[in-house]
Amino acid sequence: MLKMTRLGVAAALALSVSATAVFAENIKIAFIDPLSGPFATTGTNGLAEYQFAADYFVNQKGGVGGRNFEIVGFDNKMDGKESLINLQVAIDQGVHYVVQGNSSGIAHAITDAVNKHNKRNPDSRVLFLNYSAVDPALTNEACNFWHFRFDANADIKMDALTDVIAANADIKKVYVIGQDYSFGKAVADAAVKMLGEKRSDVEIVGNELHPIGKVKDFTPYARKIVASGADAVITGNWGSDMVGLGKAIIEAGFTGPIYTYYAASNGITGTFGEAGVGKINLVSEGSLNPSANADVDAYVDAFEAKFPDHDIAQPRIANVVRMLAMAIEKAGDADDVVAVAKALEGMEADNFWGGKLMMRPQDHQIIQDVYVMQQAAGVKHKLDNSDYGLETAVKVENASADIATTCQMERP
Repeated sequence: MLKMTRLGVAAALALSVSATAVFAENIKIAFIDPLSGPFATTGTNGLAEYQFAADYFVNQKGGVGGRNFEIVGFDNKMDGKESLINLQVAIDQGVHYVVQGNSSGIAHAITDAVNKHNKRNPDSRVLFLNYSAVDPALTNEACNFWHFRFDANADIKMDALTDVIAANADIKKVYVIGQDYSFGKAVADAAVKMLGEKRSDVEIVGNELHPIGKVKDFTPYARKIVASGADAVITGNWGSDMVGLGKAIIEAGFTGPIYTYYAASNGITGTFGEAGVGKINLVSEGSLNPSANADVDAYVDAFEAKFPDHDIAQPRIANVVRMLAMAIEKAGDADDVVAVAKALEGMEADNFWGGKLMMRPQDHQIIQDVYVMQQAAGVKHKLDNSDYGLETAVKVENASADIATTCQMERP
């Protein structure tokens, strides 16, 4: 009987230690994006940004409820099936938070899988924090309660870009080109629609899509652009496809402005160099030149000191980390995914990069300031270890805050 009593005490102590270990366990965030293949540069840069933001904003300050953020990288090889395998592995490891951004097609697969999983498995629910997949459908007809987008969608960004284009009287002809998947199609549709509304005299002289990640030589596309007589080009290309297309367009002798979503960092800025100055235009969130304040400068400098081969290419990643930490703190329990989601829904916060953030409750689309920037020399914060960076030309406050949504969201 005495032996049994001692065993009971030992078991109780073991359970206590186990419970303490569980309480102190890191809050794992699964990063599912390409870490190999043609888009690896984009993925590895994003992973570095997440790891740094987690340490800077959360872990160095004692964590959330005493628990640190741990970013766990999963290489999806830019493949939808591989992404869903990664998602299941993460869920099996007890992960409640998933971040992904490269390819709206993959984002559609993940948000659908998360929605189905959460309905079937209420004890292991997951939130999908979308930091860069901007197909408008994700917060419209494909919306769900478990998906939150921290980037301005393609329509919001195109609204800003077409305002700039419409104001330039020298632009009479525009060529639209992009990757052949949901995001590329959304960019093209928005460009045609919005230019038609703002400048009916502008002629769309080309509108084509090319295979994503498979074109080795963009010279034939560039020649068509030059032959069309286009005054400007609009593209949603990113990663190696942006490098290849932009380089080919410039080498073909095109001298007009190129309006983009993702023509910065990851080898792109360095490749364009002097040829991109005043020509490469990009719509994004988070101005670095000029920066909003000294805190932004300190953050960028600290990141570059730790990751000298990477850049702050996606400032919104810091917003994901900060807002998730705020939501978990408000919910009081990182494992209560529903409570965290409800805390995120409708959340208003100061934007680290300047201005305000609001996670719109009806569709989980972030509302924030967006900027149209130009590649420039002589700026404080440079990209690609080059002499060039992005300089803000136009700021749009609370961009498209009243943009309509068709989202019909079911809540738990």
